[in-house]
Amino acid sequence: MAAKHIIVIGGGPGGLAAGMLLQSKGFQVSVFEKQPYVGGRTSRIEKDGYVFDRGPTFLNMPHILEEAFQESRRDLHDYVTLKKIEPMYELVFNDLSFFPTTDKQEMYDRIKKHFPGDEDGYYAFMEGTKKRFDKLMPILQNTHGQWRDYLRLRTLKAVPQLALGKSLYDVLSDYFTDERLKLTFTFQSKYLGMSPWNCPGAFSILSYMEYEYGVFHPLGGMNQLSEAMAEAIREDGGAVRTGTGVKRVLVEDGRAVGVELDSGEQVAADEVIINADFAHAASTLFEKGELKKWNQKKLDSMEYSCSAFMIYLGLDTIYDTQHHTIVFADDYKQNVEEITGTKLLSKDPSIYVQNGSVTDDSLAPEGQSALYILVPVPNNLSKIDWEKEKQRFRDLALDILEKRTAFKGVRDHIVTEMITTPKDWEEDYFVYNGATFNLAHSLDQMMYFRPHNKFEDIENCWLVGGGTHPGSGLPTIIQSARITAGEIKSRQRQGRTAE
Repeated sequence: MAAKHIIVIGGGPGGLAAGMLLQSKGFQVSVFEKQPYVGGRTSRIEKDGYVFDRGPTFLNMPHILEEAFQESRRDLHDYVTLKKIEPMYELVFNDLSFFPTTDKQEMYDRIKKHFPGDEDGYYAFMEGTKKRFDKLMPILQNTHGQWRDYLRLRTLKAVPQLALGKSLYDVLSDYFTDERLKLTFTFQSKYLGMSPWNCPGAFSILSYMEYEYGVFHPLGGMNQLSEAMAEAIREDGGAVRTGTGVKRVLVEDGRAVGVELDSGEQVAADEVIINADFAHAASTLFEKGELKKWNQKKLDSMEYSCSAFMIYLGLDTIYDTQHHTIVFADDYKQNVEEITGTKLLSKDPSIYVQNGSVTDDSLAPEGQSALYILVPVPNNLSKIDWEKEKQRFRDLALDILEKRTAFKGVRDHIVTEMITTPKDWEEDYFVYNGATFNLAHSLDQMMYFRPHNKFEDIENCWLVGGGTHPGSGLPTIIQSARITAGEIKSRQRQGRTAE
């Protein structure tokens, strides 16, 4: 019997992980990626001898990726070298800098020094959130595509941990009194493109995951994870075709039967996995009328995450700073409201900087550095004119860095520079509304209410990535791939049993 042919649309980490898992189990996988490189937002930019990650810049919970490689009969560490970052980052407030660490005693002592009276709240947070994490993980590891999934024991055990009716900020207020310390444990909601004042309280597990498991840098950048999975697929005989866009999914009698490439070539498949940005895929890959639930009206009614204004700088020097630096706006709550609520371009933005060259000398020529700057901004529903605002906002970001961090005089050291705006994310990288963190993670867009791993509208069609269950962020995206691959393998086994 010929191996079932699986087509994966999009070579981001979710699609590559699913492809790796399925190819290693005897399926014949073909990954079609429109760009000339793999990785999607987790890909590599090279310019003038400098190397940048396009999007995500650190790995958390590496054991999830290790497990995916193990399921594929491989060792992740044969492909990439991971370096733990300690301290995890420098957090710059208006009156102090704080350096969080995974060393629990040291973290307790640092909190006691800078935020006296709140130190016991740290241990209480770690203990209480471990319970939440342990109850929620089974939900993140399994499909949630039917109403009856809410009645499963794993879900019933998790419900009390969802902190229903409480925001992430509310939950952290149960542990800490100092506003800066609350932000230390809530800014991670930005990984979902959300405000800690609106983000569901269950996502306190995000900061717990960092403090419990640490943050890691793969030498060469996060892009190396995508390259490793693509290599694994090819090693097992699968195909990863870059520069090969998919025009549409071929549908017959409500079933996906293959794809039509941009070239006009039609390729048949037994199953199709979509790893493209979900809303972009739903609005472009199907003929009008083929999607009933996820039609354009539904897509327009959904809530989308914020976007990111990116500055990539090649410098002729290396600044002696932390690998990761986060600068908080003086009025962080107002800044977040502007990003996610009123959708205004902030005059006092918060800024994230990766100075990866202090850890990894492969990112730039000797004695030089690759500096990555991300500023959370509204998505394109804001109607901000980025052609008009780009230069001014870039100058504002650099002004803040020069004033509030160790990156003094950074303009004087720029050798090469690139900027990516929300407009670019949408037009050049096919991110719907420029919402770089995908669909928002409000309770009405999670679990059953998020697009299902087994796509509801089309039979034999599947989803992986941040736009499906369990959500955004690299660990959860890898989990989406494991869920989808597991469901396809289960269907294969059931088919053989029926025969």
